[in-house]
Amino acid sequence: MTSLDKPTEETTEADDARAVTEAALFEAFGGVRGMIETVLPGLLFVTIFTLDNDLHMSAIAALAVSVVLVVVRLVMKDTVKHAFSGVFGVAFGVVFAMMTDNAKNFYLPGMLYTLGLALGYIVTSLAGVPLIGLILGPVFKENLSWRTRNPGRKKAYTKASYAWGFILLAKSAILFPLYWWADTEQLGWVLVTLKIPPFLLAVWLTWVFLAKAPAPIDVFAEMEAAEEAEKAEQTEKAERERREQQAADESLPGPSETDGEAADLRGGRHRKA
Repeated sequence: MTSLDKPTEETTEADDARAVTEAALFEAFGGVRGMIETVLPGLLFVTIFTLDNDLHMSAIAALAVSVVLVVVRLVMKDTVKHAFSGVFGVAFGVVFAMMTDNAKNFYLPGMLYTLGLALGYIVTSLAGVPLIGLILGPVFKENLSWRTRNPGRKKAYTKASYAWGFILLAKSAILFPLYWWADTEQLGWVLVTLKIPPFLLAVWLTWVFLAKAPAPIDVFAEMEAAEEAEKAEQTEKAERERREQQAADESLPGPSETDGEAADLRGGRHRKA
């Protein structure tokens, strides 16, 4: 290896780690398609309500498009967790708005969820079990190994969780005053506008923190290696027992030798007689 080869290899490894991190983040948070599925129902609701102030039509359209997104994913045999979460969120908003006969309440369950999630990120970080680590641990195949075996990675997860928490808290600080002071259309358009930018900022900061963190410990690979080692040990033990048994069998006198010795003894007795 030359002095020029080493930096190239290190750069390649760093690039690979960043690529893995990006892929994991896209998988965990749904990527571009997940963002579209998150924005579209609320955008349709506020658009229709802005045009004709019809709560029922707006609510039905938002719920219908959420269901269609789930059906499309099912037909394509794709993961439906993001689409299903969107359906449940829209359904809660529709029910709440219908029950109170207030279109503004269509947004309230989602706002409360955002506030609760913000507090969840901050509280779990303070408790030493950052929520973003619980979410991304299985995606990186490290589960909870970062808690006790990878302190650098735990630190990165803690920073990322604080970032998510404070970003969502700032978003809530904008939306809740608007819920009380603004009308439905103003709240709806602001909420739609704030769907993607804070999310992208939080994902980007998460990527920055994790890209600089130590590589994840693949506990799944460790378990597979342990299973393979155990199987190899059992195979070796069985082979060793087989060889020992074979050696023991070979050390015993054969039937012909035993019969010959018995015959010699009988012959000797007859001659003496």
